[in-house]
Amino acid sequence: MASPGSLLYTEYTELVTTTLRNTKKEFADNVSNHNALFRRLTKKNKIRTTDGGLSISCPLEYAENGTFTRYSGLDPLNIAQSDVLTTAEFPWRSSAVNVVTSGEELRKNSGGNAILNLAKSRIKVAQKTMANNLSNDIYSDGSLSNQINGIQALVADTNTNTVGNISGNTWSFWRNGVQSAAAPIQGGGAITVSATTFLSLMNPLWYQLTRGADQPDFIVSAIDYFTFFENSQVANQRYANSEDPNVAFTSMKYKGADVFFDASGSGIPAAHMYFLNTDYLEFCAHEDAFMEVMDDKTAVNQDGVVVPIITQGNLTVSNRELQGVIKA
Repeated sequence: MASPGSLLYTEYTELVTTTLRNTKKEFADNVSNHNALFRRLTKKNKIRTTDGGLSISCPLEYAENGTFTRYSGLDPLNIAQSDVLTTAEFPWRSSAVNVVTSGEELRKNSGGNAILNLAKSRIKVAQKTMANNLSNDIYSDGSLSNQINGIQALVADTNTNTVGNISGNTWSFWRNGVQSAAAPIQGGGAITVSATTFLSLMNPLWYQLTRGADQPDFIVSAIDYFTFFENSQVANQRYANSEDPNVAFTSMKYKGADVFFDASGSGIPAAHMYFLNTDYLEFCAHEDAFMEVMDDKTAVNQDGVVVPIITQGNLTVSNRELQGVIKA
């Protein structure tokens, strides 16, 4: 016969796991509500799930086909094989948040409504915790143990870094654009960043990252640089509210791209603005571990129950050359 304590555990964990599995989309939405970039990737269906593998493989086109030939009559054609493809490999990175409750808490809240309220409170905290930490990781440089390689790694201040097991120092095609106020890409002396000078930083980077219709579609900035841009557009400001009235993102436009800011708590570094072509960015997650609720676990040496929620994946890029950053 089951003990009263085990009945409480069963009732509680069934309630938690059922609720969490029914609100999985809410978890993802909660992350996007904290992070403008994740929201754009979600909107563009750039959240991909896969069924496994030792790493996340991302095919790249790194050169043109070298057999193009102009000819007449029976001139010989170039039939040499062109080496035009390679693969970037990104490691799996895992994170977890746990809904943890002690047996003492369960017994104190043993009534039906009390257990329900306890479960809701724990779930809400778990959602906020995952949202805050994933948001920070998406903008990170991936330097913490088991952290995903975020935007600071993929679109780096020093663009000769290694990303996806490919060295930007060795391969020039694998370097993102860097516009530095201290050493502008258009030449000349250092630029003091302000509302009156900010477009002189944005315009050259935009031109460098544009290949016909292939151009940045999403610009995300820390508040300080967004404010410089905003003040530079006083004469012709255009604001676009998010399509979701529950999300507090407001954007402006620059040459057709949406310009957003993310608050400092989101993880985006101060004095940075990222020019992103999101056609080449993707968050790849394991199909069995994308904000997935695992079976509950009861400790053998503790009076408590744990319900883990895990995510296994990484942020990937398939073209660094079309991404860019403005920095001090």
